[in-house]
Amino acid sequence: MGDFNLALVIVAIVVCILVFIFNVYLLVNYQHPDDANQAYFPKFVVVLGLSIAAISILMLPADVANRQACRHAIYNGSCNLTLPMKDLWLAVYIFDAILVFFVIPFAMFYYEGDQDKTVGKRIKSALLWVITTAIVCGLVLGILYGLIGKVDFTVRHLSSATTTFPSSWDFSSNQPCLGGNGAKQCSAYTASVSSEKTWTMRTTFPEYVVALATIVGSVLFAIFGGVGIACLPLGLIFSFIRRPKAVITRSQYIKEATELGKKAKELKKAADALHQEERSGSKGRKWRKNVKAVEKELFQLEEDVKLLEEIYPQGEKAETSWAFTVLGYLLKLVLGVLGLIVSVAWVAHIIIYMLVNPPLHPFLNEVFIKLDDLWGLLGTAAFAFFCFYLLLAVIAGAMMLGLRLVFITIHPMKWGATLMNSFLFNVALILLCSISVIQFCSTAFGYYAQATAAQEIFGHTLQSLRGIRFLYKYNVFQIAFVILAGLTFVYYAAFVRMEKKKAKWKVPTV
Repeated sequence: MGDFNLALVIVAIVVCILVFIFNVYLLVNYQHPDDANQAYFPKFVVVLGLSIAAISILMLPADVANRQACRHAIYNGSCNLTLPMKDLWLAVYIFDAILVFFVIPFAMFYYEGDQDKTVGKRIKSALLWVITTAIVCGLVLGILYGLIGKVDFTVRHLSSATTTFPSSWDFSSNQPCLGGNGAKQCSAYTASVSSEKTWTMRTTFPEYVVALATIVGSVLFAIFGGVGIACLPLGLIFSFIRRPKAVITRSQYIKEATELGKKAKELKKAADALHQEERSGSKGRKWRKNVKAVEKELFQLEEDVKLLEEIYPQGEKAETSWAFTVLGYLLKLVLGVLGLIVSVAWVAHIIIYMLVNPPLHPFLNEVFIKLDDLWGLLGTAAFAFFCFYLLLAVIAGAMMLGLRLVFITIHPMKWGATLMNSFLFNVALILLCSISVIQFCSTAFGYYAQATAAQEIFGHTLQSLRGIRFLYKYNVFQIAFVILAGLTFVYYAAFVRMEKKKAKWKVPTV
């Protein structure tokens, strides 16, 4: 067992290092050229936040493996020699909450501050906003914890009379417990509903902070995840369906490029006017609304330029570029079909295992267990994949709704053209939703992940917390998730032409 635990620690360290290196790679390749060799603090926060989010997702499979480390041990205290997963969970998620509500807002306020001000004034302005937020959050958390920071567990009072030790053991469905002289009474088996009582205890403050952060994330998760579980695969499939079938002529290219150039000049004038208003200090509601409108138009312009470059490749390797474009759309089709299978499996699992009481079938839980029987880490790897896919669905849903709802600020992630404020916004969203993804997965795969530290925190404490336990008792978030997923499937099936963007020109087909 000791060798297994040592191997688990080594794997955890190696995975953390690989996650950090991969996130640095993402930052370097996604960052905007304007942020090169500057904005080091926001970059550090981005890498740290992405690493925490990825590690938190991977901690649930690690928790399962950690539980299995002492499964075959012969003495009771063997599990004390494994990784302290409960302490690690609380540490990661408290750090997660600090990043989301304090560090990332400070980095965003500092980065988006007036560039004409000195560094000291920008830091002071950002600190004022963060300190005000910290005071408000601290008061709210303290008051809530003092008033309702308790968990209410439903327990059943049991009692039983003594009986002589039997000379033979005879257990069956008709005799579930010991009994003498034909009595066969067992309180645990025959206790009435009236014996149920509520056992109340105060939770720890770290667990309470994690629980409230999970509630905030669960609202976003139900909305973005429900939409994203459908739009992630269907968006890829419909992107292939609406792909350009052939390149356009040079005259068509010149015509469309001229129109895009005019639109770019208009957007530049609008951006300059907004910047002038910002300098004058008139940053009201109308100004913020106009900024969002310009951001949306700019994003659409970039999409138009990208599409135009796809259907009219230039340079000496134009044919090669077009070939890669075709292969890219084929890859989208393959990934879309595979993603659709995973999405359908997720929705089916939620309905079969989570919304029906008692569950109709363990479904994916049993799949993971059988994969573990084939090879020790195969089920754990599949388990981690389904958790990661759910997080990707949340991100896809946030991007889709952000393009269509005017009250959500658009922060698109683009290869080689992502500003730090967009990075920070998306990292905060990922961190906030990662807590809910873990909670959701620990519940959805409760049979596979049973007796883990995550299930103790997210399964027992969270679902028994006073004031919010009814949200989990009646599966509010799961029902909202399934309904939004169904509506999104219907949307894509009925309104294919309402994709992210309609082609502004007709492309000749072959």
